Amino acid sequence: MTTYSTPALLLALSATLTGVVSPLAQAAPAAPASGRLVWQNCARDGGPRTQECATLSVPLDHRDPRGKHIPLAVSRIPSDQPQARRGTLLVIAGGPGSSGVQRLTQKGIALQRELEGAYDIVSLDPRGVGGSTTDSCGLDPDDRRMPNLRSWPAADGRIDANIARSQRIADACHRNGGAVLRSMTTANEVHDIESFRAALGVEKLSAWGSSYGAYVGAVYAQKHPRRTDRWVLDSSGDPDPRRVARGWLANTGRAVELRFPDFAAWAAHPDRDAEGLRLVRRAQDLRPEFLRLARALDRNPRPTTTANIPLDGNLLRQALHLALYNDAAFPQLAGLIKAAQDPTGRPVLSDDLVKPMSDEAAAVTMAVICNDVRWPGRVDSYRRAVVADRAAYPLTAGLPQNITPCAFWKDTPTEAPTRITDEGPSNILMVQTRRDPATPHFGGLKMREALGERARLVTAETGGHGAYLGTGNACGDRAVTAFLTTGERPRHDISCPGR
Repeated sequence: MTTYSTPALLLALSATLTGVVSPLAQAAPAAPASGRLVWQNCARDGGPRTQECATLSVPLDHRDPRGKHIPLAVSRIPSDQPQARRGTLLVIAGGPGSSGVQRLTQKGIALQRELEGAYDIVSLDPRGVGGSTTDSCGLDPDDRRMPNLRSWPAADGRIDANIARSQRIADACHRNGGAVLRSMTTANEVHDIESFRAALGVEKLSAWGSSYGAYVGAVYAQKHPRRTDRWVLDSSGDPDPRRVARGWLANTGRAVELRFPDFAAWAAHPDRDAEGLRLVRRAQDLRPEFLRLARALDRNPRPTTTANIPLDGNLLRQALHLALYNDAAFPQLAGLIKAAQDPTGRPVLSDDLVKPMSDEAAAVTMAVICNDVRWPGRVDSYRRAVVADRAAYPLTAGLPQNITPCAFWKDTPTEAPTRITDEGPSNILMVQTRRDPATPHFGGLKMREALGERARLVTAETGGHGAYLGTGNACGDRAVTAFLTTGERPRHDISCPGR
């Protein structure tokens, strides 16, 4: 399956969960006592040969800069055309839980091609991720499987099992997690980025923040406006400081419904006949067929090639949401549906549906969203919300409004979420796909409204998550590249035709 940059509870407690230990970050040296960055080559297959890694020492608690420090893995790709270099571009990965060091490996060559030496390109693994200091909750492997970590209601809509699991996870994180786990917040990632800027010795940063990274980028621009140069927010969510990730999750049901027709059109196209993947003759027939199949699997889960993990309705819905991130994943989803429809078939489940996340990845995925803002703790309010959401958006079956471990989180936020405003330089370019299943366009419009004249919005008339160098919209890519390389920004919000 295609690798995505994922917003963790934005995709309902992490859909693609790229918060894994980065082999690049592991190559980083220990942080020197002086605070200097000591760079070593850490190139890996598929990435730029000039990629370097180092370790940055930051305060565990930025309110106590002389207290305990922790190491963060950082990385850079120096400009390959020094005469053209104009600054430093920070790549802010999504998640929470995605590795910025790994993101440089994945996108570094494409960025070098687009930016033509205009920047040194840098990133970091946030605390809790990859080669940076991590913490864990000591969760059982079954609780770390993505379809369980996400709060899918039972087939009849009950959430009792979700309540019990959420309570168990929150208790384990409180019991086993330490100060590092409690420090995993958006506010601290912003503080850490500012420490990174200072260590790099640059007056200003440009940035490309994707998904949750777009929210981090918006918060940094709000707190440090004079440190921002050219700022790109890719795939933004609603920045409402009262809700933050809870609001992102709540938008998921409608977002999936808006994206599903893209998959239906693909699955009904005559080209699928030759591939053996045509699911219906008419696109409008796929949604009722998918819902019928999911309900049938709710009643009678199908054995799969993975021992002791049958394909039930929620696992199929989980596979759908993952696939909607990128058209390249449509064939795998269609194959799974075909196998589920065949009475003699034995569906094959992808690793992201069956393998547990690492304990460290699960911890950071939950900790950031639970530490950022207090979530409602009234269980009955979740029961009522799930009933309404299941009726409105059956493709997600009540997941977006269901209870999570945040409802039982013991630690209280140490900093209030930042309110994004229109106060600051007009140097922000937003880019958003029209049909994003995780950070929907209607949520991005809330960010656009909050930023006012500070921003312009480029809407790529495509589906999928992650617009720049992601969904293949050449017009949108050109607009972002032009802004980063020339500073030219559309005079007003624009729309880019599909592909």
